[in-house]
Amino acid sequence: MSENILTKRVQRSTPDPAQRMLRVGGITPFTATDFPGKIASVVFVQGCPWRCGYCHNPHLQPRLPGGPLNWTRIRGLLQRRVGLVDAVVFSGGEPTIDPALPDAIGEVREMGFKVGLHSGGIYQNRFNEILPMLDWIGFDIKAPFDHRYDRVTGAADSAAVALAGAQAVISSDVDYEFRTTVHPALLQEDDILEMARTLSSMGATNYALQVFRAQGCGSATLKGTGMFGYPSDSLVQRVAALFPRFTLRGN
Repeated sequence: MSENILTKRVQRSTPDPAQRMLRVGGITPFTATDFPGKIASVVFVQGCPWRCGYCHNPHLQPRLPGGPLNWTRIRGLLQRRVGLVDAVVFSGGEPTIDPALPDAIGEVREMGFKVGLHSGGIYQNRFNEILPMLDWIGFDIKAPFDHRYDRVTGAADSAAVALAGAQAVISSDVDYEFRTTVHPALLQEDDILEMARTLSSMGATNYALQVFRAQGCGSATLKGTGMFGYPSDSLVQRVAALFPRFTLRGN
């Protein structure tokens, strides 16, 4: 897992309304794990309206004025990495929260980078706008597409936007991975199997289960729950059989 380089202090400034600037909360200059088969830099966008208990970057959830890192400086750093890394991945937080994201993607594409995205598809219009600009997307599926989604995200009606985003990804020409972080306090094994069957029936071909990691998590309940034997080998085998490409991480 890559190590995020994050700022300790927020520089508060009044943004120029005539210039849309991406609100950057952190950057990882080099990683081999965030874009399959590529060496990448990861730009962490500030802000997320969901409150998933297992979030590794809860410090990025608030949407603060200006952002702690200046996009112009980050853009210069990326320019100096042309030829050293293959791709730039926009992560978060939830990167589709930022109205400057399409412009930022266009700028890094002009530098010659592949572009990746980590997203839950929360902001549907912007997600659909940028989807054709991407080379790869890691799309988070939180739970079956019903009230159980809201239980994980802490946000009402989150299942509908997630389902629409998943359908858009499957219908696109963009390479992707659907992935779900699993924890027994949030998802029983029957929930996971139902979710996998739904995705498979939608035409999904690449799915990953990510077993909960305590790193960065602020929930004492999740960190204190026993994980032994979860998910079971039987469940993993049943889920794997549904997809041409399947990955289990962290077990």
